[in-house]
Amino acid sequence: MEKHLDSGHWADVYAEKVLREKGEKEIYTCASGITPSGTVHIGNFREIISVDLVVRALRDRGKQVRFIYSWDDYDVFRKVPKNMPQPELLAKYLRQPIVDVPDTRGIADNYARANEIEVEKTLPSVGIHPDYLYQAQKYRASSYAQGIRTALEKKDLVKEILDEHRSEELGENWWPVSVFSSFNNRDETEILAWDGEWSLTYKDEDGNQETIDLRNSKGAKLPWRLDWPMRWSVEKVDFEPAGKDHHSDGGSWTTAQRMVKEVFNWEAPVTFQYDFISIKGRGGKISSSSGEVISLPDVLEVYTPELTRYLFAGTRPNAEFAISFDLDVLKIYEDYDKCERIYYGAQAANEKETAKQSRIYELSQPEAPAAEMPYQVTIRHLSTFLQAYDGDIERTLKALPEVKDYQLDKLRVRANCAWAWVTSFAPEDFRFSIRKEGQTSAKLEGKDRAAAASLYKEVLNNFDTHDEKTLHNRIYDIARDLEMDTKDLFRAAYQALIGKDQGPRLASFLMIIGKETLLRLLSAYKDEL
Repeated sequence: MEKHLDSGHWADVYAEKVLREKGEKEIYTCASGITPSGTVHIGNFREIISVDLVVRALRDRGKQVRFIYSWDDYDVFRKVPKNMPQPELLAKYLRQPIVDVPDTRGIADNYARANEIEVEKTLPSVGIHPDYLYQAQKYRASSYAQGIRTALEKKDLVKEILDEHRSEELGENWWPVSVFSSFNNRDETEILAWDGEWSLTYKDEDGNQETIDLRNSKGAKLPWRLDWPMRWSVEKVDFEPAGKDHHSDGGSWTTAQRMVKEVFNWEAPVTFQYDFISIKGRGGKISSSSGEVISLPDVLEVYTPELTRYLFAGTRPNAEFAISFDLDVLKIYEDYDKCERIYYGAQAANEKETAKQSRIYELSQPEAPAAEMPYQVTIRHLSTFLQAYDGDIERTLKALPEVKDYQLDKLRVRANCAWAWVTSFAPEDFRFSIRKEGQTSAKLEGKDRAAAASLYKEVLNNFDTHDEKTLHNRIYDIARDLEMDTKDLFRAAYQALIGKDQGPRLASFLMIIGKETLLRLLSAYKDEL
């Protein structure tokens, strides 16, 4: 199916901007990255998928694209997150490179790698496959020795650029480089001298002094505001977005634009500002270092990979939004299903809306869209099935009508998400369980008991001839025959079936429960017949 590249989707707009500003190239480089200082949260994922969407838009135009993702694991370990075991041990590694901090959870060889592994393992499930760069390896291999020397050579210019956006100017003893001491591995060091070429002399907090050669030393590193533009020049980056904190007036993006051109002789990449994400009911920016975060695997427990991508593909990156785990989940799934129907022509929409929704759908798929529209069952209906069947996903899938074998895998993922939402996040009035064998029946009296008895009789005699519509009509007939308010009949039925005053749409619910179970549940009231 031909892609909808003229829909005006923001990813296509930025892809065109990259082509316009960077000109024709053999390969375009799009970049993202983060310091693995804690759990990589869903706010961090916004940058990753924002880059992925532009990468896809460029590839849809027939361009070769390299998507690089930098793990800034040579950054300083500044704070022990709240969610880590053995915090007293971790505290001993403060001011050392994150890559050298032990992983007290036992996931990996070091703290940084443990945070990286989860992301690298999860991203393929949402169709994201970047090339990973590990900055500790790059620095320790002296890959940036020339960049460090260039910064030292242009120290006065670097200082001038930084001072323009500081309330207090940097001192005369400031240097555009830091060093992790080879004696204690901490960055609390003072630069004493530079020979104008490759030798740099420093002293650490304990008074140890050393002269290193930038071409083979493992300890020298540029500070963030220099490191970022230096890497743009090394990797030839054409596109990289950043959060609004970096894009704020005088922020790191402001200085990086000048640094990359005037210090490192490269043009700044095309960019945009993306906003923060909150979790419904928890305002504000998510922070890795606090340890109180929602990660991509957390989101994938409730939202399928397609839905997870849809949350971002369908929202402009500069718009703040909340990821919901409450009843909004039902509406988000419904919106996605509508988008899918429009894409496959199963639901009518005007030309502009069709192009818009179709492009969002294309970009929401981890891989290419299927040739045929996937099987659709609403998350609400699926949740009802699952609760009626005590979470038995295979039984639920068998109960759904006209499911083809090739549709089962995606349906199974959706069912798992639905069950996770019901059991962990759904409001109490949405949850229910069918009365078990031997469980005390509801104590119904008067017309309530008569209603349950009439339902028993209807199920016994006519259930096999009903579809949902005819059963719905028959329920209303029973209420009329008993001269009973329909709402009261519903309440009596729900009490008999699940011990609650309310429940799923009754006719549909009865069809899901099935004749055998209904007769067991309602037989306690047949003495009224």
